[in-house]
Amino acid sequence: MELIISRKLAAGMVAAKDIVTKHGQTIVSKGTVLTDGLIARLSFYRIDSIYVEDLPKPKTEESPADPEVTKPSINASVTTVLTPEPEAVEEPKEEPVVTTPSARDTMAYTQKIKNTPEFLEFQVNYSRTVTLLSKILGQIIKGDYSFSFDTLLQEAGHLYHGKTNLEILDLLHTIRAVDDSVYAHSLNVALVSRTIGRWLKLSKEDLNVLTLAGLLHDIGKLTIPEEVLNKQGKLTDEEFDMIRQHPLTGNRLLKNVPGIDRRILAATLQHHERSDGSGYPRHLQQDEIDDFAAIVAIADVYDAMTAARAYRAPLCAFQVIESFERDGFQKYNPKFILQFLDHIASAYQNGRVVLSDGRSCRVIYINHRSLSRPMIQLDDGSVIDLAVRKDLHITAIL
Repeated sequence: MELIISRKLAAGMVAAKDIVTKHGQTIVSKGTVLTDGLIARLSFYRIDSIYVEDLPKPKTEESPADPEVTKPSINASVTTVLTPEPEAVEEPKEEPVVTTPSARDTMAYTQKIKNTPEFLEFQVNYSRTVTLLSKILGQIIKGDYSFSFDTLLQEAGHLYHGKTNLEILDLLHTIRAVDDSVYAHSLNVALVSRTIGRWLKLSKEDLNVLTLAGLLHDIGKLTIPEEVLNKQGKLTDEEFDMIRQHPLTGNRLLKNVPGIDRRILAATLQHHERSDGSGYPRHLQQDEIDDFAAIVAIADVYDAMTAARAYRAPLCAFQVIESFERDGFQKYNPKFILQFLDHIASAYQNGRVVLSDGRSCRVIYINHRSLSRPMIQLDDGSVIDLAVRKDLHITAIL
């Protein structure tokens, strides 16, 4: 076993220990053969060196890419085939060995991500995807169907290919300050929906349909006057009714798109419906709501809560979970919302967070009956169970 600095790593080397980020996420397990993609991922997390097994001379040529699989076009009028992303690397729920936190860990979580070249690349691809999405949505509104959903999926694919689910969520949280338009929100919802779909082990074809459902779900909002859609003050009854019509408007617009999947239409129409019947426009209940619409609804609310608002800062993951818990889960399909929240909470096991009293600490155990209130360990070694200490809660991730 030998300690090697990251810039001297080569494809073919074998990790001798779990490779763990400074906020506790295991990104490479012990015994994994390193590829160029995994080595690049170490740069994203600022990992300077790792232990590798004693091996023959490392390879000098690039490792071959993962085998590619083709999948059918979603739009029946398009014959293009797409190459799916590699399977997401799931964040383990068991407690890994954690490196000692450095001064860099106290830097704002999003600022750390902004300082990486991976974020800059993501930002460029994100901007390109938003631009293409705005063009296609504009064409649909005008009745021009001379576009390809496959092209849109390929562009969006640059944002999630080869990334773990936690990486995608972290990058989305960071980019929120750059663009908060309807188009950006729709792209965020698409990526969060796809992440939920990955956790649910959906097929690649279903993941693409779900991604398109997220991308298209808010097209109806684009027909609302900007002064109403972006109004800062309280909406009048007439303005509120106008907003509540956007699922119906969007559904009507998309019905004319050749070959569009019925689940996309359902998600557009039903993403504001709630399982307890409190949603709109039709007050549907759980069994009446399409599964993809139920997933997009969760992603839609999650993106809204992690966005900055005039009246509050963006919520961190544990605050979002707490908000869902406060609603009692009755508004959302339990087979989706519980999976989603459990995976998010578990992703931050061993992560460093800030408490409402300003102290920083480490998450050491997820309380699965109270996901927003894990057990934490302070820097002095003392342990607090937040499920018991109701006067404290997590306000930020470091």
